[in-house]
Amino acid sequence: MSDSSLHEQMKNIDLSLNSTGSVRGHLIVNDFYDLYNAGDIAWVMISTALVLLMIPGVGLFYSGLARRKSALSLIWLSIMAAAIVSIQWFLWGYSLVFSRGASRYIGNLENIGFRNILDAPSISSLKVPDLLFAVYQSMFAAITVALAVGAVAERGRMLPALVFILVWSTIIYDPIACWSWNPSGWVYTMGGLDFAGGTPVHISSGCAALAYSIMLGKRRGHGTGGLSYRPHNVTHIVIGTVFMWVGWFGFNAGSALAANMRAIMAATVTNLAACVGGFTWCLLDYRLERKWSTVGFCSGVIAGLVAITPGSGFVPPWAAIIFGVVGAAGANYATKLKFVFGIDDALDIFAEHAVGGFIGNILTAFFASREIAHLDGYSQISGGWLDQHWEQLGYQLADSLAGGAYSFFGTCLILFIMNLIPGLSLRATEESEILGLDHAEIGEFAYDYVELTREVLHDSADSDRQFRFGTECEMNLQSLQHPKHLARPISNSIDNSI
Repeated sequence: MSDSSLHEQMKNIDLSLNSTGSVRGHLIVNDFYDLYNAGDIAWVMISTALVLLMIPGVGLFYSGLARRKSALSLIWLSIMAAAIVSIQWFLWGYSLVFSRGASRYIGNLENIGFRNILDAPSISSLKVPDLLFAVYQSMFAAITVALAVGAVAERGRMLPALVFILVWSTIIYDPIACWSWNPSGWVYTMGGLDFAGGTPVHISSGCAALAYSIMLGKRRGHGTGGLSYRPHNVTHIVIGTVFMWVGWFGFNAGSALAANMRAIMAATVTNLAACVGGFTWCLLDYRLERKWSTVGFCSGVIAGLVAITPGSGFVPPWAAIIFGVVGAAGANYATKLKFVFGIDDALDIFAEHAVGGFIGNILTAFFASREIAHLDGYSQISGGWLDQHWEQLGYQLADSLAGGAYSFFGTCLILFIMNLIPGLSLRATEESEILGLDHAEIGEFAYDYVELTREVLHDSADSDRQFRFGTECEMNLQSLQHPKHLARPISNSIDNSI
């Protein structure tokens, strides 16, 4: 999304539009068809839908990794993130990130409510109009917080999580995205290279998830053997991975903001890194377990995709192999850190996204190429070490460390303040953890009553209040077979499951 020649081109096109005719930043209709290519617009619209597809993919992936009794809550949070952030982005988020009068650190409110956002060329590309670019970028903002909010898995309340989504998007995501992608941002002007979101999306969400995990504390039974660590639904993990893998073509290749050779190259390296990442993680797990892990392959695919994200518009195809191997291996070994430091990052979000994003940023400094960036016909960069531009490593380090630190400490502060506000305590009660967040917070189940009852009763077996909790859980679950607030019995009752 960044190139050194774009700012000057925007000045030239603004002067051209002012001299040829525009009304309050909007083009005369005939000028629209002269200025834009229908193929470019169609590709970015398709990419917008592809990135949206990634969001339920995240929910399914997280749901499969968690335990059965809290599976639905993680899917619910992902789609709620899409809804809340889309509204926030329309009201003020886009303006804080991409307003043309932005400072080096944050934008202003000149585009609040998409004011003066229609068909003039976007701030990041002359190839697409403002409105399309704004909608496309809203998907990036939504999936970032959807990735981070998975940290509430199995012990975080839903209402505080919804408030967190709104606050975090405004205070954390918007400034970091402005740094990297607004032509006035300090990372952009410094020369940092981040094509599709290594820092704004992955490092920021991974560090936020780490902070959320620390502030919530460990799940009940963590480290005692009473907490099952095995994913409960590998099918969900596979489906979620497929959704994200397909969507990532819109995420990375769509960031070219045109249907050109740079987009094709981004799609090529994206798929290569995913395949190599999946195979690498699978081999690392096989080395220890002598089993070909499906979960391991899916985790490696995601790690490879995360790693290639910042460099996807800058690196040649052969470099994607290195991104996939190093990204997956680094994330795989980073999953061990939570045991070293005693942190219950239930879904390994920090390892997959923060570590994977950091690796991708650093590798971009090594393998970024002027030739690849110029495949779109206009982007000009100094390149990385392949082009003897040694300073690029410093730029990438500064970007990664600043974004990660701001996200981690900012998230800790947000959650600390929220936890002091009545009604916004972060942690679910012990009873809610035993019952599962699906029942305690949502009142609906992802699965049949028999299997859910078995898991709840098993989870309460190591408690000194076993009988009271077991009886209470069974009575509460039975009451949900034919809930009074529904017009008909729920489809996953015990009668329908037999």
